[in-house]
Amino acid sequence: HVLKCCQKVLAWVPVAFIALVVAWSYYAYVVELCLYSPNSYFYFIAVVYLVVFHLSFVMFVWSYGKTIFTSPATPSNEFCLSKADKEQYEKEERPESQQEILRKAAKDLPIYTTTASRAIRYCDRCQLIKPDRCHHCSACDVVDAMHLPCNCYQLSNGYYTCMHFSVFNNIYVKATVLVCQCYIAPNELRDTHAKFHVLFLFFVAAMFFISILSLFSYHCWLVGKNRSTIETFRAPTFRNGPDKNGFSLGCSKNLREVFGDEKKYWLLPIFTSLGDGCNFPTRLVIMDPEQLAVSSQNEPVKSSVANQSFPTRPLSESQNRLLSGDCQWVETGPEEENVKSGS
Repeated sequence: HVLKCCQKVLAWVPVAFIALVVAWSYYAYVVELCLYSPNSYFYFIAVVYLVVFHLSFVMFVWSYGKTIFTSPATPSNEFCLSKADKEQYEKEERPESQQEILRKAAKDLPIYTTTASRAIRYCDRCQLIKPDRCHHCSACDVVDAMHLPCNCYQLSNGYYTCMHFSVFNNIYVKATVLVCQCYIAPNELRDTHAKFHVLFLFFVAAMFFISILSLFSYHCWLVGKNRSTIETFRAPTFRNGPDKNGFSLGCSKNLREVFGDEKKYWLLPIFTSLGDGCNFPTRLVIMDPEQLAVSSQNEPVKSSVANQSFPTRPLSESQNRLLSGDCQWVETGPEEENVKSGS
């Protein structure tokens, strides 16, 4: 119990550090740069600077707060074993018998991935069947959609809006500080205490810009491919074998799955995702078995696909919208070619 309390306290240390840096940067930009200068010409430009800065700053703080204080989505009760199945599972000593119990319990669940040994993914600590793409998070101590492109589907817009406005805010601060120092008021900050704040603000903005831009670019690539961080290094195993593109619906639909259908809300830190963190549409499990057999003849390496029986399970309304339309294709192979399911 003491160890968990220490972990929770230490988990807030980075948050407190970022909060202090953000508060200091606000003071350095607003007070020391825009309000301290006695140059009357600069006052007019400072008003414009402050309006744009506060708009991006408020959006950044709002989205950052949503990312921090929004709890990750946890699996529903349908993924938990019944009391009888749990008792029987704990009594069994053979892994084969335990897997048989899990298969019966998971036959009606929207689960299409397995372990590398083709076993049902089960969390002994939480005592529930793991949904697709979910893992036990040691920090949250629950099974959640860990390391998804949006860190968790529950955080989708807040997480990306936070990074987006953080990148924009750092670029804006760097640009305005540079313009002020070189063109507008090059002599105003000499031999004053404001010079340290402004110069240090420039270097801090540059440092955060490089780190956040690299992270933001990587996560945008993950969303476009519909992969989690874990799936980048270890492809998920479907019933027809491992496939790193098994959840990809195409770049456009991948974006819609994370950010929703309404593009006007994409830059707002509000939840608009079509996903719930437990159910994920995939082309590989709704394709007709005959079409899979035809595809397997064209690809001898994947001949085992024809022998697999894919269950037909009901899809949610959002999943049906994503899987409907004329652009029905999946990305397969290292070349990631688009193959139409009807061909």
